[in-house]
Amino acid sequence: MSLTDVSDVDGWIQHLMQCKQLPEADIKRLCEKLRYKDRVTILRGNHESRQITQVYGFYDECLRKYGNANVWKAFTDLFDYLPLTALIEDQIFCLHGGLSPSIDSLDHIRSLDRVQEVPHEGPMCDLLWSDPDDRCGWGISPRGAGYTFGQDVSETFNHNNGLTLIARAHQLVMEGYNWCQDRNVVTIFSAPNYCYRCGNQAAIMEIDEHLKYTFLQFDPAPRRGEPHVSRHVPDYFL
Repeated sequence: MSLTDVSDVDGWIQHLMQCKQLPEADIKRLCEKLRYKDRVTILRGNHESRQITQVYGFYDECLRKYGNANVWKAFTDLFDYLPLTALIEDQIFCLHGGLSPSIDSLDHIRSLDRVQEVPHEGPMCDLLWSDPDDRCGWGISPRGAGYTFGQDVSETFNHNNGLTLIARAHQLVMEGYNWCQDRNVVTIFSAPNYCYRCGNQAAIMEIDEHLKYTFLQFDPAPRRGEPHVSRHVPDYFL
């Protein structure tokens, strides 16, 4: 059995006209989950919260399309039930953001009460907001939520929990995926040419039955009248 890891699509479906989190993307993923319930797992990301969906357009799109907030409420209630992490064959640890100084074992994650709005701090928040960093140890995140963590942190976490890899999203990377921290962590970003201006490739990770992984990179489909986009790393990405 093979697996495919698709990360950080950020509401990105073909022909969207603006960089927004849109209900169609979530509906499509939910339909895939319903049709292939034993083959599709949807993890919660930092944007799957009531507060963030009101900032990045999802709430407004629901009001515009459906005339009231009922669809938005149904989605955000559903977001509370999404799993925070996934474990592939006890070796590959998947999540949206990163590690937490409050968590040192997978059993601790299993004990979390995830059926709630994402808190502003604490282990649940950290799993959705933290980022790897070149500096050792824990650091204050410039995002204002979660932490930065160094190679010493990821190595210790992987060793103590019998893991070979942390596969995460949460950051735009220009080649679609990026190894860091001596290959203890890989960042995967699956939205090409993010917001129609970042010029990045996208990638997905395929994992075979022997837990060997390969990355498939792809460029965005061309759009008529779209201006040329130079490939450069944006100054800031949230």
